[in-house]
Amino acid sequence: MRILVFSHYYSPEGNAPAARISAMCSRWASLGHRVEVITCAPNVPSGVVYPGYANRLVQSETLEGVRVTRVWTHLAANKGSMGRILNFLSYMFAAVFFAWFRRRPDLVVATSPQFFCGWAGLVFARLRLRRLPFVLEIRDLWPDSIVAVGALKNRRLLGFLYRMERWLYAGADHIVTVGEGYWEDLVNKGVPRHKLSIIPNGVDRAIFWPRSATGFFEQFGIKNRFTCAYVGTIGMAAGLKIVVRAAERLRDLGRRDIAFVLVGDGAEREMLETMARQRGLDNLVFTGRLPRETMPDVLAATDACLVHLRKAELFERVTPSKMFEMAAMERPIILGVRGHAARLLRAARAGVCIEPENADELVDAVCALAADPDRCREYGRSGRNYVVGNYDRGVLAEEYARILDRISHAPQPYPAEEVLLPMPGTAAQPVSATLQQPRQDGLEKAA
Repeated sequence: MRILVFSHYYSPEGNAPAARISAMCSRWASLGHRVEVITCAPNVPSGVVYPGYANRLVQSETLEGVRVTRVWTHLAANKGSMGRILNFLSYMFAAVFFAWFRRRPDLVVATSPQFFCGWAGLVFARLRLRRLPFVLEIRDLWPDSIVAVGALKNRRLLGFLYRMERWLYAGADHIVTVGEGYWEDLVNKGVPRHKLSIIPNGVDRAIFWPRSATGFFEQFGIKNRFTCAYVGTIGMAAGLKIVVRAAERLRDLGRRDIAFVLVGDGAEREMLETMARQRGLDNLVFTGRLPRETMPDVLAATDACLVHLRKAELFERVTPSKMFEMAAMERPIILGVRGHAARLLRAARAGVCIEPENADELVDAVCALAADPDRCREYGRSGRNYVVGNYDRGVLAEEYARILDRISHAPQPYPAEEVLLPMPGTAAQPVSATLQQPRQDGLEKAA
């Protein structure tokens, strides 16, 4: 197939959307498909273009067999509203314009988050002289996610965005989402079941495998301490004030043997650093954004990994992709996310669940793990066995490619797709995307 992919984020950016679509595209290319991605100059999350790149009108390179075309956008940091909206809109118009000059593909794929990227794919697929099959990937629900974190409160604008969301779903020939929670939400929003497939996030076993501790955090002044690290975007959804409060309590308890590390950047990093500095917390360290290729060393140096989101109903449907990489590295996980993510963690026996935004429970969890190395190793081994057996990204990418192949060749209406849906507590197996109701048996047993 000749596949054209619209993605706002792509390698060398290291956030979850970029990591997933970059891995999928490179795998599709290795299977013999001709894949081209239209994206931006890498700049997440600061809005500053990475070294070696420039925000030119258009530029191209080849990464792991994938042709990557980068178009000019209005750059903006991952904070605020107006700058980011301009960033999203400028990408949509530039991507559609420059895609017009590319060779006609067999299929168009567009991936969220930010559904203006989805609209770029839809507009291009429909404006061609002969209609192109269009597959929309949903890995974040817009505008639900921006409402959940309070980033946008204008009712008229939100109403318009919700109408755009419905039009986008209606215009897609097929929708691939990353988890059962989003599958349920999309069905509840009126998307026909026959248009939906699930390809969950996973792990690249060639990159994330157990290794000896690296001492990576010594450069940041952390040595001979039990280290609990959060790795990812330090944004509004993460709710990381909990770490500041937990670090303060540990200091008051005299626990100088434990330290927290926040690895990454985002809209709330500066505010959290100010809070830590005002409280004089030397047991909380910020590393800033680090290259994605250093992540295995970062995780190897971590004694326990924190995965956390704000206490919001929407996030109960989310399974953070970083969980798979942490488990594959045999790191115990402290999880502050309810719902699907918590059920997966319990099924994998890969760590401890805490109430989101509850600093006391975070302190209790990290102290318990620091006092029990055998328990940490048991969580690590169990978690790796589970994710490697059920969430191998190479296997998932191949299943995704088979779905795209059927969509690109099938007459409308497209037939039901068989998707690979690893369920908590079960082995990976084909599951029909046209189930009359979401599967609950495995989830209920795991819960």
